[in-house]
Parts: sequence; C-alpha cells; structure tokens
Amino acid sequence: MKPQDGPRRLDLASWERHQQYELFRSYDWPWFNVTVDVDVEAVAARCAAPGGPSFFLASLWLSLVAANEVRELRLRLRGDEVVEHRLIHGGSTVLMPDDSFVFAYFDFLPEFEPFAERAAAELEVVRGGPGKLEPRPERDDLIHYSVLPWIAFTSFQHARRLGQDDSVPRLVFGRRREVAGRRRMPVSVEVHHALADGLHVSRFYQRFEELMAQPDRLG
Repeated sequence: MKPQDGPRRLDLASWERHQQYELFRSYDWPWFNVTVDVDVEAVAARCAAPGGPSFFLASLWLSLVAANEVRELRLRLRGDEVVEHRLIHGGSTVLMPDDSFVFAYFDFLPEFEPFAERAAAELEVVRGGPGKLEPRPERDDLIHYSVLPWIAFTSFQHARRLGQDDSVPRLVFGRRREVAGRRRMPVSVEVHHALADGLHVSRFYQRFEELMAQPDRLG
C-alpha cells in the first residue's frame, strides 16, 4: 500500500464535528445503535433465481458500498487522534458445524463478482479449517458483521469492553420475512457517537436501501 493510500489523520481543531467529538469521547458508553427494517425484495428475488448469487455476500457487498460512501463510517479513534480510512472492509462471524463461530475477513472490491469470488473462497477455507477464533484487533479498517438468520429482531445490543478505543462500527443482518407482500430484513448498525451521528447512520440506511433495489449491480 502506498503511503497516500493509508488512513489520513484529521485536524481535530478544524473538524466540523469537534464539539460533538469532545462531548461523546468522554462518555462511559459512547456507542449508539439503530435498527431498521430494510426492503430487500429486489436483491432477494435476484439471489433466489436460478444461478443467483449468495444473498449474504450480496448484502455484505452492497452494505460495504453504502458504508464506504459515508465518510463518518470510515473514521476511527486512535488514542487522541481520529483517522479517516480511504476504504473499509468487512469482518464477519461464520457459523461452524459444531455451532461455534469463527471470523472471516473480506476485502472490499468495487465490483461484486470478483468480491464474491474471493469472499466465497475465504468462507470455504474458514469453514474447512480448525475452527480457531482469530480476532484482528490491530485492524480498524473494518466493519464487524454478524448474521442472525433465525430471528427478525427489533433491536440489538453488542458486547463491549469499556475503556477501550474500539470505534469499529457493528452491523447485524436478521431474518428475512414477508411484510405486505415484500421481503424485509432487520439491519442493526452500531457506531461510536464521537465519530458519527444519527444523520450519518440515516444516510447509510438510505443508500443501502437504494442499492438493495438495484439487483443489476450484482452482474
């Protein structure tokens, strides 16, 4: 990676959110969570068609497209600094045959087909591996994903370690079900309030739902 491709340090004094940053940086519980029922009908139909792609990989990629377009979701805390990543990627829980889980990591690519090909290969390796849990705390250029395909939840609360500089957003996909003739899926987003506000999370949801209505983007 070239130096200019790495994260850029923000000038906190000139940052338009510096007052909000200073306020929420000192909170004991600075994260907030929003859960939205997202219309996934178009992409779900495309994935269910013969030869269609994995719905999980399609949702993962489209959510990464949306997240990368929202600057605040690419910001991370590093001690007393805030850095902005040029690109962020995905790390997800993967269910194993013994009902435990491990982590898999997916590099974001701007086109779905190569992304899905590499992601499917990663899943195959992880599922066929020894089941070793390998968190990567040194990486903050991620969104941490979980999937709960068994329940259509209406809210979600993540495990957190207080006193840590963890500012990686969490995103959870729930069970799809039909509502008024269209398939919908609960999607939870959790972010650090020192870095993002409800406005920025709303922009993510708006863009994600727009993309979920565009199955042609999947090739």
